[in-house]
Amino acid sequence: MTSRRYEYIKGLNGHFEIALYVDTFEEVDEAYKKAVENGATSVLEPELEPWGQRTCYIADPEGNLIEIGSWNKSYETKDLTEGC
Repeated sequence: MTSRRYEYIKGLNGHFEIALYVDTFEEVDEAYKKAVENGATSVLEPELEPWGQRTCYIADPEGNLIEIGSWNKSYETKDLTEGC
């Protein structure tokens, strides 16, 4: 999805992955920072992907991968197409 080859980093178990959605790009950055400050392991710092999503990855203490992302739209409107 990110046009990169990924392999699980030593310490990540790869058994579980979850994706969390927040409404704004700023919330991605804030959630990432807060998670890392509270013990999460940084896997990929927040960045804007070519398809328009801002995303980042962290790992919980058990090594499970967690994505935090946003399309800079509220969850309720993120999948609506304009003009429909």
